[in-house]
Formats: sequence, C-alpha cells, structure tokens
Amino acid sequence: MKENKYDDATFFDKYSQMDRSQKGLEGAGEWHELQKLLPDFHGKRVLDLGCGFGWHCRYAVEQGAASAVGVDISEKMLEGARSRTDSSAVRYVRAAFEDIDFPAGSFDVVISSLAFHYTPDFSRICAKVRECLTAGGDFVFSVEHPVFTACGTQDWVYDGEGKPLHWPVDRYFIEGKRETRFLGEEVVKYHKTLTTYVHTLLTGGFELTGLVEPQPAPELLHTVPGMEEELRRPMMLLVAARKR
Repeated sequence: MKENKYDDATFFDKYSQMDRSQKGLEGAGEWHELQKLLPDFHGKRVLDLGCGFGWHCRYAVEQGAASAVGVDISEKMLEGARSRTDSSAVRYVRAAFEDIDFPAGSFDVVISSLAFHYTPDFSRICAKVRECLTAGGDFVFSVEHPVFTACGTQDWVYDGEGKPLHWPVDRYFIEGKRETRFLGEEVVKYHKTLTTYVHTLLTGGFELTGLVEPQPAPELLHTVPGMEEELRRPMMLLVAARKR
C-alpha cells in the first residue's frame, strides 16, 4: 500500500476532532462553493476518490444518485464511513486511488475532496478517471491550493508578538515532495502548480467547466477563530471538468 498517514493512531485521533470530521460537509469551510460545482446526481453512478468518512458518498445518494462507491487507503477512515452509512446504495473499497481499476464507463460522476495533493502523479489520476467515466461524465475535485503547498512549511511568518505577517510562497515552479506538518504531525504532500492541474485536464481528454478559489463562508468569518486570516491567501482550489 502507498503512504497511509490516516491509519496512524495519533494522527487519526487528531483528525477525528476536526470540525469537518465531527460536523461533516457543514463543517468544511469550502463546502458552500464546492456544492455549487457538483452536477445533478439523480440516477447517476458516483465514485469518490479518497472518500474519508464518506460524507460525499452519502450526500450524492441523498441527492438521488443510483449508487456511490467510496475508495480510500485508510481502513480507519473506512470504518468510520461504514459506521455512518445505512444506505445499501453506498459501498466502500479499500485501495489507493492511484490504483483504481474499474471497467470503462463504470461511473457518471467522479468526485474527490482534498486528496490529490497526496500523490505525485496527477496525470495518472486523470487517466484513471477518464477511463472509468462515461462520455460526458463529470469530474469534480478539491485540492490544497498551489499557493498553500508551494513552500512546504504551510504556516505564516510571524512577528515578535506571534501575529501573522505574511504567507511564504517559495519554490513555486519546483513541483514535487513537500515535508510539512499537519495537526502537529509530519505529513508528506506533493506540490503542483495551477498550470499543472488545469493543463493536465485539458490535454487529458477533459474540458474545464468550473474553477473556484473559495473564500470562507460569511457566517464563519466572525465565529471561527483565525478564519479572517483565510482572506489573505487561498487555501483550496476547486475544479470541475467534463470528459470530452
């Protein structure tokens, strides 16, 4: 299996305490924008890559999807997903999303939330997705924004009083491995430029249908500590595409 930080007991425990883990989609700061990019799910066959606790799989079925398959490398995440799911239309598969091997045209929609910055080869993902999507199928995903991943520290530069001065952006055009800290733990991610994400889609058989650098939801700005700082730089990138 490929690197699997989410089955580390300490890391998983910390991740499980996050708002997006406790509250689901409503606890995800980008959900108000990602939701707008999603297609009509009615009667569709849906694949979720890096499904985590299965929030998007269940949402798709609630919105009328005929079926949803969630793929994740972490058994702990899948255990959480299964315990939260009571629909027979949803099933979960343990696998690295780089290694999926579904028959051609198996799905009408492929979605992914904050997973592809954990893999070095986005072109491989696009090829796999295109193969398993039906003609005209939708591909919608979120990743950490290239401005957020570029430097590797993924933290502000602070003044002497601990106030954030600015967000460092360095080695932007040098793609590849970044050793960073997330939830106080060492985590490996892979930086890619905005050009790489978009150009790989456009040359890999997709047309772009949406692109958003989401700002925090207005209701979170003054209720969640530190959220106002999120207006100073993009943290996430949301992309919607369609198979040509």
